[in-house]
Amino acid sequence: EPYSLLNASIMFDKSVYVDRRNRLRSLIGDGVAVFIGNNESPMNYKDNTYHFRQDSSFLYFFGLDQPGLSGVIDLESGEDILFGNDISIDDIIWMGEQPSIRERASSAGVTNTQVYKELGIYIENCLRDGKKIHYLPPYRTETATELEWLLGIHHYQVVRETSKDLAMAVIELRSVKDEHEIKDTEKAIDVAFEMHTGVMRLARPGMFEHELAGVIEGIALAHGRPVSFPVILSINGQTLHNHYHGNKLVADRLLVTDAGTESENGYASDITRTIPVSGKFSRKQKEIYEIVLKANQDTIAATKPGVTNLELHLLAAEIITGGLKDLGLMKGDVAEAVSQGAHAMFFPHGLGHMMGLDVHDLEGLGEDLVGYDDEIRRSKQFGTAYLRLGKKLKQGYVFTIEPGIYFIPALIDSWQSEKKFKDFIDYEKLDAYRNFGGIRIEDDVLVTGNGHRVLGKPIPKKVDEVEAEMARELKWPHG
Repeated sequence: EPYSLLNASIMFDKSVYVDRRNRLRSLIGDGVAVFIGNNESPMNYKDNTYHFRQDSSFLYFFGLDQPGLSGVIDLESGEDILFGNDISIDDIIWMGEQPSIRERASSAGVTNTQVYKELGIYIENCLRDGKKIHYLPPYRTETATELEWLLGIHHYQVVRETSKDLAMAVIELRSVKDEHEIKDTEKAIDVAFEMHTGVMRLARPGMFEHELAGVIEGIALAHGRPVSFPVILSINGQTLHNHYHGNKLVADRLLVTDAGTESENGYASDITRTIPVSGKFSRKQKEIYEIVLKANQDTIAATKPGVTNLELHLLAAEIITGGLKDLGLMKGDVAEAVSQGAHAMFFPHGLGHMMGLDVHDLEGLGEDLVGYDDEIRRSKQFGTAYLRLGKKLKQGYVFTIEPGIYFIPALIDSWQSEKKFKDFIDYEKLDAYRNFGGIRIEDDVLVTGNGHRVLGKPIPKKVDEVEAEMARELKWPHG
C-alpha cells in the first residue's frame, strides 16, 4: 500500500487543512502566500542526510511530511496549489512506490497540482500582474536561495522583505491550538513520560550520561518519532542547555533531564525533571528542590486566560527568592529583590515559552512577535530579558512552565567581585552551594476557558514520587 510509506494515513482530516488555509485568507485578503517546504539536508555528503523535518508552517497548512514540495495559497481567488514532482523509476528502486503528487495533494484538500519547476513561472506571473508575494522569514540558507531565485532579488533583500502581515497572521492562527493539536501534543507528552521515568529507573552511580541519553532518544524513536530537540541530560544542571553527555554519574549529584519527542503530525513535548543520582534527595537537595516545585505548582495554579506570563514569571521569581531567603541564601525585602533583579543569580531564564509544531513555537518568525505585544514589552533586565513569552495568555495557548534554581560558579564569582546585590544575596553562605548544580522542573500546560490543564500523563515530580519511581526495578538493557 503506497500510503503506508508516507504520512497521509496519520494526517488530520483534509478539512482541517482547508479550514486553516481559509482562515488565513480571512486575515490577509491580498496577494499570494508562498510556503517553501524543506528538503533533505546532507550530513557529510549528498546522499547521507539528517532525519528529514518538514517546515512547520508548511506542515500546518498542507500537512505533508515529505521533501521536495512547496505550496501556494492565493489569498484573493481562493485557489491552493501544491508544487512537486512525481518520482521516477530510479526513485522507486531506492524508495519503493510512492503516491503521486495529485494523491498527496488530495490528502490535504488541494485539487490543483503542478510540477515543481512551474513554481518559478507562477511567481513570475504574479509579479508581472502586480500581486503581492507573502513569505515567512527563511531559517535555512537553501530556502533563502530558493526565494532569491523565485523572486529575482538578492538574498539580503529576501530577508528584509519577508511579510510581517503573513508572520502575524500565522502566529495568530498557530498560537491557539484546536482539539486535534492538543490530542497530538498529549501523545508526545505520553512518550515523554516513558522517557523520563526510564531515566528515573535506570540512573545509578557509575553510569555515563550518554548511556541514559541514548536510551531515552531510543524510546522516542521506538515510538516512531524523533526527539523534539537534542536531549539535555547532565549532572551539571547549572548549565541551562547542556548537551554534553560525557560525565559519569556521581552519587551526591543531581541529574537534570530536559527532553521530549514529536507526535506523528509534528507536535512537540518538552518536559524537564531533576532527580538525585543516589535515588534519595539529601536534605540540602530536597530544600532547594521543594522551592522549585512550589514555583512550578503555584504558577501552574495561577494560569488562566487574561493573566500575563510576565506576571507568572515574577510570581515564580518571588517564590524562589522567598524560599532562598528562608534558607539564608538571600535576604532583605523579597519584592524589592525581584524588582531589582537579584533573583536572577539563581533563576537567570524565563518561566517558559509557547509550544506546538516548534518546541519553541513560532520563534523563527520573531521571538518578540510571538511572545510580546504593544501592551507587554520585553524587559531589559538580566534574567527577565530572557523571558520568551510575556503577553496575556489566551484560551488554546500551550506553553511551558519551567522554573529553576541554579548555582553557577562563574556568575557567583562575577557578582560577588562586583559586590552586586550584596543587600539581597548572602555570598558567605552561598559559598557552600558552589558545586550544587541546578534544578529545573518543567510541564506543558494548556490554557482553558476558565483556567488550565497540565497536558499528558502526569510524570513524577514530587519528592516521594520521584524517589518511588527510582526504586522501581527496570533492568538495564545490556544486562
